[in-house]
Amino acid sequence: MEGNHATTQSGCGDPDRPAHPGGFPNRDAGKGDPQPAGRDVDFPVSVVLPAGGTGERTGLQTPKQFCSFLGRPLISYTIQAFERVSWIQSIVVVVARENTDLMADIVRRFRHRKVRAVPGGSTRHRSIRNGILALGEEGGERPAAGRPKVVLIHDAVRPFVDEDFLYEIATAAKEHGAAGAIRPLVSTVIATTPEGYLDHSLERGKYRASEMPQGFTYDVIHRAYQRCSQSDFDFGTECLHLALQYCGTNAKLIQGPPTLWKVTYKRDLAAAESIIKDAVSRSACFVTGGSARAAALAGALQEPARALGTELDVVPDLTGENASYLLKEWNFIQFSVDHSRPAEVEALLAALEAADRAPLHPLVVIWVQWSDSDELLGGRAAAAAAAAVITDLSSAAKLRNILLYGIQLHQSKDSERWERSVSKVAEIASVLIRERSPALVGQLLQA
Repeated sequence: MEGNHATTQSGCGDPDRPAHPGGFPNRDAGKGDPQPAGRDVDFPVSVVLPAGGTGERTGLQTPKQFCSFLGRPLISYTIQAFERVSWIQSIVVVVARENTDLMADIVRRFRHRKVRAVPGGSTRHRSIRNGILALGEEGGERPAAGRPKVVLIHDAVRPFVDEDFLYEIATAAKEHGAAGAIRPLVSTVIATTPEGYLDHSLERGKYRASEMPQGFTYDVIHRAYQRCSQSDFDFGTECLHLALQYCGTNAKLIQGPPTLWKVTYKRDLAAAESIIKDAVSRSACFVTGGSARAAALAGALQEPARALGTELDVVPDLTGENASYLLKEWNFIQFSVDHSRPAEVEALLAALEAADRAPLHPLVVIWVQWSDSDELLGGRAAAAAAAAVITDLSSAAKLRNILLYGIQLHQSKDSERWERSVSKVAEIASVLIRERSPALVGQLLQA
């Protein structure tokens, strides 16, 4: 259950398949459709996150699940990865009794909506059992119709889990009764003698590391915990084994992506921070507002932006299916022809506020203002008016953890000069998204 347990399995697919952190921008997702096709789940799914560990291996006084980076505790990243999945109905976080107030504060501060915290037990299995029971009881015995069909169990310190893989585990669990993630072993497993000498080694190709998440039908995992022994509660770690031993349910094992690793040591916190920074700093959604000029500019920007490490999705608006961008960790570029009436960028900021999400990292909104030659002749007064508008908007946006920047693009009939301007917009936008400079917030930069 803690991961890295050897499991016999052969022919488990490609261990090098690419993967992306859950809940974060995926460069390979279908453009304009961030929700994977065919991922609707027609049965209730809930999650249990055991989070009662002390984190001794990190060498820190604070349990690792509550360690913060980028202004947010690790457990909040994991919760949000599950909350963003529309077909997951509830999340039970199991914490040590002394951390219940801390967990309640995290839920409040980061606006988690599907979460309920319950006290854990003295061991990992006892904590998971408490979470399972909480899903089946609510102020007494909950009717069977209100229980989830499938329960996903995941480590609170594995924040990088994506919706596609959760779908695979959930559907396999519904079909087979139990399912679990596995990964190839990267080191040979050996047995030692009591004196500290080599006894024998295992043939690595026949074994796999057991990882998380794992999925079970509610009936299977509930029955397994009802039947297991005190020794299992005290010393066991593998839920899949309980399902097999006490319910006769042999789990379907599914090759997982490399991003399933867990934060175990202090250095892992730095690695997790780096991954999240990279993920939220490489993608943006360009909102054209239905403007032909904006669509042409967005098309011209995509290639130079990609060369600078920024992927652009282009959408006319953020309604219908495109509204799902508002719930993910995307940055936004809003095009506007008339900068004196910032209706488009105001509408975008209002939509982000209405989405009621707590960004994992300061969100970047770039307001690209198109200026033609006549506006250039308007002189300093027009430039001052544009700067004043973006300054006022940025001050309010910053309170919601949104960094608003402006780029002014001047139209030119000279094709070479125009191409240079487009490249400059791509360069400025990529730097703003990557660096998130507080000093440039509210500034109108010239391209």
